[in-house]
Amino acid sequence: MLKKERHEFVMKQINLHNRVLTSDLVQLLNVSEDTIRRDLQEMSDDNLLYKVHGGALSKSYHSTFDDSTVYAKDAKIIIAKKAIPLIKDGMVILSGGGTTIIELVKQLPENLSATFFTISPLVAVELAKYQNIEVILIGGLFSKNSQITYGGHVISQLAEIKVDLCLMGTSALHATDGLTDTDWEINQLKKAMFNASKKVAILCISEKLNISLRLKVADLEHINYLVTELAPTDQLLEAYTVNSLKLL
Repeated sequence: MLKKERHEFVMKQINLHNRVLTSDLVQLLNVSEDTIRRDLQEMSDDNLLYKVHGGALSKSYHSTFDDSTVYAKDAKIIIAKKAIPLIKDGMVILSGGGTTIIELVKQLPENLSATFFTISPLVAVELAKYQNIEVILIGGLFSKNSQITYGGHVISQLAEIKVDLCLMGTSALHATDGLTDTDWEINQLKKAMFNASKKVAILCISEKLNISLRLKVADLEHINYLVTELAPTDQLLEAYTVNSLKLL
Protein backbone atom coordinates (compact mmCIF):
# COMPACT_ATOMS: atom_id res chain seq x y z
CA MET A 1 0.00 0.00 0.00
CA LEU A 2 1.31 3.46 -0.92
CA LYS A 3 2.00 6.01 1.78
CA LYS A 4 -0.81 8.25 0.54
CA GLU A 5 -3.25 5.35 0.81
CA ARG A 6 -2.06 4.57 4.33
CA HIS A 7 -2.53 8.19 5.37
CA GLU A 8 -6.04 8.24 3.91
CA PHE A 9 -6.88 5.03 5.78
CA VAL A 10 -5.55 6.46 9.06
CA MET A 11 -7.59 9.64 8.65
CA LYS A 12 -10.72 7.58 7.96
CA GLN A 13 -10.20 5.67 11.21
CA ILE A 14 -9.45 8.88 13.10
CA ASN A 15 -12.62 10.52 11.79
CA LEU A 16 -14.79 7.56 12.71
CA HIS A 17 -13.32 6.66 16.09
CA ASN A 18 -11.56 9.88 17.20
CA ARG A 19 -8.42 7.88 17.96
CA VAL A 20 -6.25 5.10 16.54
CA LEU A 21 -3.80 2.70 18.14
CA THR A 22 -0.46 1.96 16.52
CA SER A 23 -0.87 -1.75 17.26
CA ASP A 24 -4.22 -1.86 15.46
CA LEU A 25 -2.87 -0.02 12.42
CA VAL A 26 0.05 -2.44 12.16
CA GLN A 27 -2.38 -5.33 11.86
CA LEU A 28 -4.91 -3.59 9.64
CA LEU A 29 -2.34 -2.27 7.17
CA ASN A 30 0.09 -5.19 7.46
CA VAL A 31 3.14 -2.94 7.81
CA SER A 32 5.82 -2.51 10.45
CA GLU A 33 5.39 -0.50 13.64
CA ASP A 34 8.20 1.82 12.51
CA THR A 35 6.27 2.58 9.31
CA ILE A 36 3.15 3.50 11.26
CA ARG A 37 5.10 5.66 13.66
CA ARG A 38 6.67 7.55 10.74
CA ASP A 39 3.27 7.96 9.11
CA LEU A 40 1.71 9.34 12.30
CA GLN A 41 4.63 11.70 12.83
CA GLU A 42 4.32 13.05 9.29
CA MET A 43 0.58 13.52 9.69
CA SER A 44 1.13 15.24 13.02
CA ASP A 45 3.70 17.55 11.40
CA ASP A 46 1.05 18.37 8.78
CA ASN A 47 -1.38 19.27 11.61
CA LEU A 48 -3.82 16.49 10.63
CA LEU A 49 -3.87 14.74 14.01
CA TYR A 50 -2.32 14.65 17.47
CA LYS A 51 0.38 12.00 17.83
CA VAL A 52 0.41 10.46 21.30
CA HIS A 53 2.10 7.50 22.94
CA GLY A 54 0.72 4.37 21.33
CA GLY A 55 -1.29 6.05 18.61
CA ALA A 56 -2.96 9.30 17.55
CA LEU A 57 -6.00 11.44 18.35
CA SER A 58 -8.37 13.53 16.29
CA LYS A 59 -7.77 17.29 16.12
CA SER A 60 -11.49 17.90 16.67
CA TYR A 61 -11.61 15.90 19.89
CA HIS A 62 -9.73 18.27 22.12
CA SER A 63 -11.66 21.50 22.35
CA THR A 64 -15.24 22.71 22.53
CA PHE A 65 -14.12 26.14 21.37
CA ASP A 66 -12.90 25.32 17.86
CA ASP A 67 -15.31 22.97 16.13
CA SER A 68 -14.24 23.80 12.57
CA THR A 69 -12.54 20.41 12.20
CA VAL A 70 -15.38 18.24 13.56
CA TYR A 71 -15.90 15.30 11.23
CA ALA A 72 -19.42 14.91 9.76
CA LYS A 73 -20.52 18.03 11.63
CA ASP A 74 -23.77 18.45 9.67
CA ALA A 75 -24.80 14.86 10.38
CA LYS A 76 -24.00 15.30 14.08
CA ILE A 77 -26.13 18.44 14.25
CA ILE A 78 -29.05 16.50 12.75
CA ILE A 79 -28.54 13.74 15.32
CA ALA A 80 -28.39 16.29 18.13
CA LYS A 81 -31.65 17.94 17.10
CA LYS A 82 -33.39 14.56 16.81
CA ALA A 83 -32.27 13.58 20.32
CA ILE A 84 -33.36 16.79 22.05
CA PRO A 85 -37.04 15.72 22.50
CA LEU A 86 -35.83 12.81 24.66
CA ILE A 87 -34.72 15.32 27.31
CA LYS A 88 -37.45 16.75 29.54
CA ASP A 89 -37.50 19.27 32.40
CA GLY A 90 -36.66 17.69 35.72
CA MET A 91 -34.80 14.73 34.26
CA VAL A 92 -31.51 13.38 35.56
CA ILE A 93 -29.19 12.69 32.62
CA LEU A 94 -25.87 10.87 32.31
CA SER A 95 -23.66 11.72 29.34
CA GLY A 96 -20.53 10.37 27.79
CA GLY A 97 -18.10 12.45 25.79
CA GLY A 98 -17.29 13.07 22.15
CA THR A 99 -18.17 15.57 19.47
CA THR A 100 -21.72 14.29 18.87
CA ILE A 101 -22.62 14.71 22.55
CA ILE A 102 -21.11 18.20 22.53
CA GLU A 103 -23.25 19.10 19.50
CA LEU A 104 -26.32 17.88 21.40
CA VAL A 105 -25.48 20.03 24.42
CA LYS A 106 -25.17 23.06 22.16
CA GLN A 107 -28.72 22.41 20.91
CA LEU A 108 -30.37 22.20 24.36
CA PRO A 109 -33.22 24.65 25.10
CA GLU A 110 -31.91 27.68 26.98
CA ASN A 111 -34.49 27.34 29.74
CA LEU A 112 -34.06 23.58 30.29
CA SER A 113 -34.08 22.63 33.97
CA ALA A 114 -32.28 19.33 34.52
CA THR A 115 -29.39 17.61 36.27
CA PHE A 116 -26.51 16.26 34.17
CA PHE A 117 -23.90 13.82 35.36
CA THR A 118 -21.02 13.58 32.90
CA ILE A 119 -17.65 11.86 32.59
CA SER A 120 -16.45 14.47 30.09
CA PRO A 121 -14.86 17.76 31.22
CA LEU A 122 -15.46 19.20 27.73
CA VAL A 123 -19.17 18.38 27.94
CA ALA A 124 -19.28 19.86 31.46
CA VAL A 125 -17.87 23.15 30.13
CA GLU A 126 -20.68 23.37 27.54
CA LEU A 127 -23.35 22.40 30.06
CA ALA A 128 -22.14 25.10 32.48
CA LYS A 129 -23.41 27.73 30.04
CA TYR A 130 -27.02 26.88 30.95
CA GLN A 131 -28.36 28.67 34.01
CA ASN A 132 -30.93 26.04 35.03
CA ILE A 133 -28.81 22.94 34.51
CA GLU A 134 -26.98 21.43 37.46
CA VAL A 135 -23.71 19.91 36.26
CA ILE A 136 -21.98 17.09 38.16
CA LEU A 137 -18.62 16.06 36.73
CA ILE A 138 -17.75 12.52 37.79
CA GLY A 139 -14.06 12.58 38.65
CA GLY A 140 -11.37 9.94 38.35
CA LEU A 141 -8.43 9.09 36.14
CA PHE A 142 -8.40 11.14 32.94
CA SER A 143 -8.01 9.41 29.60
CA LYS A 144 -5.89 11.49 27.25
CA ASN A 145 -7.11 9.32 24.37
CA SER A 146 -10.86 9.55 24.99
CA GLN A 147 -10.91 12.86 26.91
CA ILE A 148 -13.11 11.40 29.65
CA THR A 149 -12.69 10.22 33.23
CA TYR A 150 -12.49 6.49 33.88
CA GLY A 151 -11.31 3.86 36.33
CA GLY A 152 -12.55 2.18 39.47
CA HIS A 153 -13.40 5.42 41.27
CA VAL A 154 -15.65 6.54 38.40
CA ILE A 155 -17.35 3.14 38.22
CA SER A 156 -17.97 3.23 41.99
CA GLN A 157 -19.64 6.63 41.70
CA LEU A 158 -21.79 5.43 38.81
CA ALA A 159 -22.95 2.49 40.92
CA GLU A 160 -24.44 4.96 43.42
CA ILE A 161 -26.73 6.79 40.98
CA LYS A 162 -29.76 5.96 38.85
CA VAL A 163 -30.49 8.36 36.01
CA ASP A 164 -33.49 8.72 33.72
CA LEU A 165 -31.49 8.70 30.50
CA CYS A 166 -27.94 8.03 29.37
CA LEU A 167 -26.65 9.79 26.25
CA MET A 168 -23.73 7.95 24.73
CA GLY A 169 -21.71 8.21 21.54
CA THR A 170 -20.05 5.16 20.07
CA SER A 171 -17.12 3.92 18.04
CA ALA A 172 -19.04 1.05 16.48
CA LEU A 173 -22.52 -0.47 16.34
CA HIS A 174 -23.42 -3.76 14.69
CA ALA A 175 -26.83 -5.40 14.27
CA THR A 176 -25.55 -8.76 15.53
CA ASP A 177 -22.62 -7.83 17.77
CA GLY A 178 -24.25 -4.77 19.32
CA LEU A 179 -22.23 -1.95 20.87
CA THR A 180 -18.48 -2.58 20.91
CA ASP A 181 -15.21 -0.77 21.66
CA THR A 182 -11.46 -1.34 21.64
CA ASP A 183 -10.33 -0.10 25.06
CA TRP A 184 -10.86 -2.37 28.08
CA GLU A 185 -11.13 0.44 30.64
CA ILE A 186 -13.58 2.42 28.51
CA ASN A 187 -15.52 -0.76 27.84
CA GLN A 188 -16.00 -1.33 31.59
CA LEU A 189 -16.96 2.31 32.03
CA LYS A 190 -19.67 2.12 29.38
CA LYS A 191 -21.10 -1.01 30.99
CA ALA A 192 -21.31 0.86 34.30
CA MET A 193 -23.11 3.72 32.53
CA PHE A 194 -25.68 1.26 31.17
CA ASN A 195 -26.22 -0.16 34.66
CA ALA A 196 -26.76 3.33 36.10
CA SER A 197 -29.45 4.26 33.57
CA LYS A 198 -33.15 3.52 33.21
CA LYS A 199 -32.89 4.16 29.47
CA VAL A 200 -29.97 4.52 27.04
CA ALA A 201 -29.78 6.52 23.81
CA ILE A 202 -26.92 5.83 21.41
CA LEU A 203 -25.99 8.76 19.14
CA CYS A 204 -24.25 7.43 16.05
CA ILE A 205 -23.42 8.71 12.58
CA SER A 206 -24.35 6.12 9.96
CA GLU A 207 -20.71 5.50 8.99
CA LYS A 208 -20.23 3.80 12.37
CA LEU A 209 -23.00 1.29 11.71
CA ASN A 210 -22.18 -2.29 10.69
CA ILE A 211 -18.80 -2.07 12.41
CA SER A 212 -17.73 -4.50 15.11
CA LEU A 213 -14.72 -4.00 17.39
CA ARG A 214 -13.12 -6.53 19.70
CA LEU A 215 -14.78 -5.74 23.07
CA LYS A 216 -18.51 -6.11 23.73
CA VAL A 217 -20.36 -3.37 25.64
CA ALA A 218 -24.02 -4.29 25.18
CA ASP A 219 -26.48 -6.07 22.90
CA LEU A 220 -29.01 -4.09 20.88
CA GLU A 221 -31.74 -5.29 23.25
CA HIS A 222 -30.22 -3.17 26.04
CA ILE A 223 -30.38 0.04 23.98
CA ASN A 224 -33.64 2.04 24.03
CA TYR A 225 -32.96 4.65 21.34
CA LEU A 226 -30.68 4.72 18.30
CA VAL A 227 -30.30 8.22 16.90
CA THR A 228 -28.67 8.66 13.50
CA GLU A 229 -28.82 11.28 10.76
CA LEU A 230 -30.84 8.83 8.63
CA ALA A 231 -34.60 8.54 8.41
CA PRO A 232 -35.84 5.69 10.65
CA THR A 233 -37.14 3.94 7.54
CA ASP A 234 -33.76 3.99 5.79
CA GLN A 235 -32.78 0.59 4.42
CA LEU A 236 -29.47 0.70 6.30
CA LEU A 237 -31.39 0.64 9.59
CA GLU A 238 -33.58 -2.37 8.81
CA ALA A 239 -31.24 -4.74 10.62
CA TYR A 240 -31.50 -2.64 13.77
CA THR A 241 -35.25 -3.01 14.12
CA VAL A 242 -35.78 -4.89 17.40
CA ASN A 243 -38.71 -4.64 19.79
CA SER A 244 -36.87 -2.78 22.53
CA LEU A 245 -35.04 -0.31 20.26
CA LYS A 246 -36.66 2.84 18.88
CA LEU A 247 -35.04 4.38 15.81
CA LEU A 248 -34.93 8.16 15.62
